[in-house]
Amino acid sequence: MSRSLPAALLVLCLGLWLAASYGVRYGLMEDGRWVGLCTAPAAYWQCEVRSLLGLGIHYQVLAWCGLGLALLAQLVGRRGGWWLALLALVFAVPALVLYTASIAVFALVLAGLRLVRNAGATPSL
Repeated sequence: MSRSLPAALLVLCLGLWLAASYGVRYGLMEDGRWVGLCTAPAAYWQCEVRSLLGLGIHYQVLAWCGLGLALLAQLVGRRGGWWLALLALVFAVPALVLYTASIAVFALVLAGLRLVRNAGATPSL
């Protein structure tokens, strides 16, 4: 297996995760039809998801989780730190898209720096 294949798969998966995050933002959070559909309590399960996601956005849960994991990834060595940085990206990308860009940018940069710190020690996906 070539050395660039795991990196290409990682970039592809992150791109798909970014597209899914934008789908949630524009399809669920900003779509005007959900405002009318969600007036009745517990009418649709999507309304519950939208409500919980709104609370998470308000309290910046995704961004702080991503930042905490990215900081922890800086302290943990080798593969453990690499996987923590990858998990930090999983939280930071949707946080960047879902209205908490100020904190998510730091998480994204720290996680990205941790991922490329030991490029020779990148585990196979």
